[in-house]
Amino acid sequence: MTKLSIDSGHFEPAYMKLFRTGELYRRSREAVRSLASCRVCPRDCAVDRLADETALCKSGRRAIVSSHFPHFGEEDCLKGTHGSGTIFFSMCNLMCVFCQNFDISQKVDGMEATAEDLALMMLDLQKRGCHNINFVTPEHVVPQILEALPLAVQMGLRLPLVYNTGAYDSMESLRLLDGVVDIYMPDFKYWDPDRSEKYLKARDYPEVAQGVLREMHRQVGDLVFDETGLARRGLLVRHLLMPGAGEDLTAIMRFLSDLSPDTYVNLMDQYRPAGRVSDARYAEINRRVSGEELENAYSVARASGLHRFNAQP
Repeated sequence: MTKLSIDSGHFEPAYMKLFRTGELYRRSREAVRSLASCRVCPRDCAVDRLADETALCKSGRRAIVSSHFPHFGEEDCLKGTHGSGTIFFSMCNLMCVFCQNFDISQKVDGMEATAEDLALMMLDLQKRGCHNINFVTPEHVVPQILEALPLAVQMGLRLPLVYNTGAYDSMESLRLLDGVVDIYMPDFKYWDPDRSEKYLKARDYPEVAQGVLREMHRQVGDLVFDETGLARRGLLVRHLLMPGAGEDLTAIMRFLSDLSPDTYVNLMDQYRPAGRVSDARYAEINRRVSGEELENAYSVARASGLHRFNAQP
């Protein structure tokens, strides 16, 4: 049977091993060099971000940070008693018309941060008692994160890292993150290519997301907790329940069960009309998820063989 707990007294963040061997620094330099012809995400824009050229994500040499703070709205196993140390990056490589953080993800909201700035943010969150460092929307700034991490570790960072993503990541980025990230937290949004194209502006999203989750699970396995109930390592999958997307839900839950019946899932019911959904083109998702849809979601998840959820109605 899979061991789903860990002794916190014997835990250290994954990146410490790479730091001690010098591999973490080597990866950071490799990642920064890759910005010269950017293929950090599946968009493969190939612009020279080292020269501050930008494309869809509107991010050049530096990451743009909207905010960093202890977050008490994350999953219980992440927020604990002192909060999850979130660093919200501006912009995104998806163009979700319904984005709940539209002003952050699709508008340049925030300040450019150097590697030193990012390192100091991590240390500030650690000093404030946060249980982890939670990178929110990091897909397009993996090189900048890896550039900052060795500096933060040199200055005393010892918190686990959470990679909080929309699951539209490149295999190259995940290769660079192997052995660095402790907890992968992808949000698997849609299974259907047509809906992905319409709502996410990425027709290849379902294929990419499946590959991403397989690789994440290969790296970190099922989610494990310490004796206090805090997540320490593994895969935590989010699925934002969307109006009228029952077929996508069923397919995604089956995929996750096939990946591992011990996959830890958060079926999120907080969708609200936001972003561009007031446009008549998106009228079908211009409503909240119904109580019937929410109840059905848990029934579908359980029927697929999954049994580990963040919360149950």
